[in-house]
Amino acid sequence: MALLEIRDLRVSYGAIKALRGLSFQVEDGQVVSLIGANGAGKSTTLNTLSGLLKPTKGSVVFAGQDITGWRPDRVTAAGLVQVPEGRQVIATMSVLENLMLGAYRRRDSGVNSDLESIFTRFPRLQERRDQKAGSLSGGEQQMLAVGRALMARPRLLMLDEPSMGLAPLLVNAVFKIIADIKAQGIPILLVEQNARKALQIADYAYVLDRGEVAQAGPAAVLQQDEKVIAAYLG
Repeated sequence: MALLEIRDLRVSYGAIKALRGLSFQVEDGQVVSLIGANGAGKSTTLNTLSGLLKPTKGSVVFAGQDITGWRPDRVTAAGLVQVPEGRQVIATMSVLENLMLGAYRRRDSGVNSDLESIFTRFPRLQERRDQKAGSLSGGEQQMLAVGRALMARPRLLMLDEPSMGLAPLLVNAVFKIIADIKAQGIPILLVEQNARKALQIADYAYVLDRGEVAQAGPAAVLQQDEKVIAAYLG
């Protein structure tokens, strides 16, 4: 059984059908990428999985449990954790407070050790632990958003456009972070406009077009596909 299985998912914004029977899955240990043009339904998919949007039809099964329509806090508590598009750190809170917010539902004894692991992984956050999150650079805020999600101990991490708005050097740094998380064995569902980078790091990928899967396959195969090259890789 797949760790995450999406079946015939349909989501509408009023009369606009954003997802039109979307089906895909993520296996444990995989990095799966969703690629496609703006408006293809990528972010809508993640927001629906997170419970921020309610599907009109279809199901979301995570770790063998049907979580369709669950509230966002229940979804997070189950281990399906999203790093949102635009980072969305809480600007008026410190770096440390933002990180601890990621662990707000936890009651185990490992929070402090996980916090130290985050500071080891992201030394810049350690240096700025008492600074307001709003004073950080875009790249630092992305580190903070990922660190906050990791503090929730995700069983599957969802990343929504992690490289958006970043300079090329910072984009490379973000994908190194993703590679490190992959090496830890944490499964990732990645939505990323930079299709080339996404396919380089993913195990499997789905190409979305107007809310449906237009193409799917191992990422290495899609990198060589003429249609994908013409549409997304250039």
